[in-house]
Amino acid sequence: MDAWPSLPVSDWAATRDTLQLWTQIVGKVRLASSPLLNHWWNVPLYVTARGLTTSLMWTGDGQGFQIDFDFIDHRLDILTASGGRRQVALEPRSVADFHRDLTGRLGELGVRPEIWNMPVEIPGAIPFEEDQTHASYNREYVERWWRLMISSSLVLNEFRTSFVGKSSPVHLFWGALDLASTRFSGRPAPPHAGGAPNCAPHVMLEAYSQEVSSCGYWPGGGAEGAFYSYAYPEPPGYREAPVAPVEAFYDESLGEFLLPYEVIRSAADPGTTLLTFLETTYAAAADAGHWDRPALERTPPPWTRSWVALSGPSLRAKLS
Repeated sequence: MDAWPSLPVSDWAATRDTLQLWTQIVGKVRLASSPLLNHWWNVPLYVTARGLTTSLMWTGDGQGFQIDFDFIDHRLDILTASGGRRQVALEPRSVADFHRDLTGRLGELGVRPEIWNMPVEIPGAIPFEEDQTHASYNREYVERWWRLMISSSLVLNEFRTSFVGKSSPVHLFWGALDLASTRFSGRPAPPHAGGAPNCAPHVMLEAYSQEVSSCGYWPGGGAEGAFYSYAYPEPPGYREAPVAPVEAFYDESLGEFLLPYEVIRSAADPGTTLLTFLETTYAAAADAGHWDRPALERTPPPWTRSWVALSGPSLRAKLS
């Protein structure tokens, strides 16, 4: 498998947009079936060895269940703690058909979450049950994107290890289909102005209630998507800070630093190149924002035996 495959947006945009809407349906099931966790950490999906998972959720009567995207066999697995199982095929099919099939299979298992059937963070969105427009599914490009998610998750998790302050898991937010990890300064943030399509004001107020430096991968901007990093609120001098590698730049329209994915894919050492981007853009936010870096960061102690060390060659070599 190619750990950093080519992923031209022009080749898989239709599939990407359909997949995003499918993940929104599944993600809204998770939203309806789990208690609120700060910054909406109860709603993302997680990268697995076969695709994506909701992790464990609960029905109204306390039954455990989860939903998994399997991008090897290309199916959606619905599993209950009582042994129930249903599947939905991942194939070219409309969002309306996927929504109807998933709702039906959940009902057969006694799972009936109430979700709002309108996509979020998408201009001109169509209600799920009416969307016959988005119906593409190219297996090859879904697999390429998933392999990119695996490699990116490994690097983002390594990046997390030196930060001992509050930080998020590495998770996939289905609103924009971006893989993200966020660090927090420990200080409250000014109220967010909001503005994302079909997102009520409380959505962004909860997401950005504290100062953050957030980073990840978004399959939207640029020729092959881009890695990003931003600060909220953006401190003075942040956008002028020196970051690396040299191909990284501050995008005025988005208000964040970007590094085109093709730079990582073609680098001699993709893992180290991505870590450099993550580390320098975080440093830009922390220094400009006067974070208490000595209290929030550490060098891993010499007695630690991380999974990276135990795996033989370093993670950076593995992802090169």
